Amino acid sequence: MTTGVTKRSVMIAGHRTSVSLEDPFWEALRRIAAARGQSVQALIGTIDASRDGQNLSSAIRVFVLAEVGRRVP
Repeated sequence: MTTGVTKRSVMIAGHRTSVSLEDPFWEALRRIAAARGQSVQALIGTIDASRDGQNLSSAIRVFVLAEVGRRVP
């Protein structure tokens, strides 16, 4: 399975930054945000606030995997 990496610009705490993620991670992030009633940008802001110095793209991937893992029995 080949997936592309997409770079998107987001505004976090008043600063614009770029995030590069594989397309399935962007899709999962959109679904998680929608389920929480948040925008993707707001959800990324929440992830950013709790990442403890970890690379933002990596923190997002770990967050998505943890969310998916919580939903799998």
